[in-house]
Amino acid sequence: MFKLGQRVVIVADSFEQGMPIGEYGYLIGRDRNPDSAFSWIVRIPKIDKQYALVEDDIALEETLLEQEAERVQKEALLDYALATRNEALFRQLMGIQDVTEENGEPVKESMEEFIRKVNIKAWI
Repeated sequence: MFKLGQRVVIVADSFEQGMPIGEYGYLIGRDRNPDSAFSWIVRIPKIDKQYALVEDDIALEETLLEQEAERVQKEALLDYALATRNEALFRQLMGIQDVTEENGEPVKESMEEFIRKVNIKAWI
């Protein structure tokens, strides 16, 4: 997944080494020793240090940017659905299934009931 020289972001500190989470670094080495818990050596130029860390502690910058873009897009669609009172879009974004009766017909809830459910979820 990673290659030497790649720019990565530190996203966790599994071994509590005091790593600067959120800082950029460059992969400068790979530890292939099966007895070592660490798999990569990362150089962080901002603080002029090197850290040995596991693969779960780092992520590619492109991956983090994609995840942030998806999160912002979902939040914008939720805001739009709530502003326009688009119940179908809201249910789709939140993953809420339509309530059906035993005979298979969908139950139509009132607007007040829908707003109450939205407010309950917003409170949590």
